[in-house]
Amino acid sequence: MDEFGLIEQYFRRPARRSEVVLGVGDDAALVALRGAQRTLAVTTDTLIEGVHFAAGAPGFDVGYKALAVNVSDLAAMGARPLAFLLNLSLPRIDPMWLAGFRDGLFTLADAVSLDLIGGDTVRGPLAITITALGTTAPGGALTRTGARAGDRVYVSGLLGEAALGLLARSGHLSLPSEFQAPVLARLDRPLPRIEEGQALVGIASSAIDVSDGLVADLGHVLKASGVGAEIDLRRLPLSRAYDAAFATVGYDPALVFGDDYELCFTVPPERTPALAGIAPRFACGFHYIGDIVAGRGLVLRNGQDIYAPARSGYNHFDG
Repeated sequence: MDEFGLIEQYFRRPARRSEVVLGVGDDAALVALRGAQRTLAVTTDTLIEGVHFAAGAPGFDVGYKALAVNVSDLAAMGARPLAFLLNLSLPRIDPMWLAGFRDGLFTLADAVSLDLIGGDTVRGPLAITITALGTTAPGGALTRTGARAGDRVYVSGLLGEAALGLLARSGHLSLPSEFQAPVLARLDRPLPRIEEGQALVGIASSAIDVSDGLVADLGHVLKASGVGAEIDLRRLPLSRAYDAAFATVGYDPALVFGDDYELCFTVPPERTPALAGIAPRFACGFHYIGDIVAGRGLVLRNGQDIYAPARSGYNHFDG
C-alpha cells in the first residue's frame, strides 16, 4: 500500500460542511468562506531528516525546500500565496543551523509574498511540517479532475535534474563539473511555478505539481479525471546535463524519481492559442509531451516502442 491508498482506505470521507469545496485528494483543499470574495486553498507537507533530506544538510536548504514543496502545491491549484504555519521538531537548539534554516525559509517566503503567522515547536527528531494558505477566485482553482480526451499534456521547465543531483550526491552518477552545481541547486532549492500556475487558470483543464515523478503524478490526474494518456518520451524537456548523463541513466530519472516541482497540466485544443499567448512571459517554457485519450492508464512511447520504467514513482512505504 502506498500513501495514497492509505489515505483512501483510512481517511477519506465526505465533507459535512458546504464551505468545503474540495477535500482530500488534490494538491490542496479548497474552503469557501461565506461572504468572502476569494476561496481559501490549504496544503501541508512534512519533511523528515534522513527521508526527505540528508542528516547534516545545510539549514538554509532545508528551510527553503520545506516551504517550496508547499508553495508548489499552491502553484498547482493556481492559487495566490497568502500565509503559512510552521511546526518544527528539533532534537536540540543549534543556533547556526537555525539561523540558516530561518534565512532559507524567509528567502522563499519573501520571493512569493508569504507571511509566517504561527505554528508549534517541540523537542524530537528533526522534522518540519508546513501548512501553506493561498487564495483563488471562486470556482477558479485548477484541480486534477478536468482532463478530457483530446486535451494536450504539457509540463513546465525541465524534468529529471533534481534526480541527477541526488544520483550525483550519492555517488551513483559522475557528471562533468559544469553540470554539478545546477543539478544540485534544482534538488536543494527548487523554484515553485507559482506565477505560471496563476497564469494557467482559465487555460488548463487540470494540473498537478510533479513531486513524486511524472508517471505517478500524471497518473493521479488520469485517475481523478477518468481518462488515459499517451506520452512521447522524445518530447520530454531534458537539460544539457541530462543529455550528458542519458547514456547512463536513460529516461527513468525524468519519469519516476520526483523532486522536479514543475507543473504537469492539460489544455483543450481550443485553448492552445491562449497558452501560446502567455508562454513568452515564462522562461521555464511549457512543453507539449503527449495527449489525453479515452480509456484508462498511461502509455509511454519511445518512437514505436512501448517504454516501461523500472518503477511507477516515489512511494513513502516502499520496503
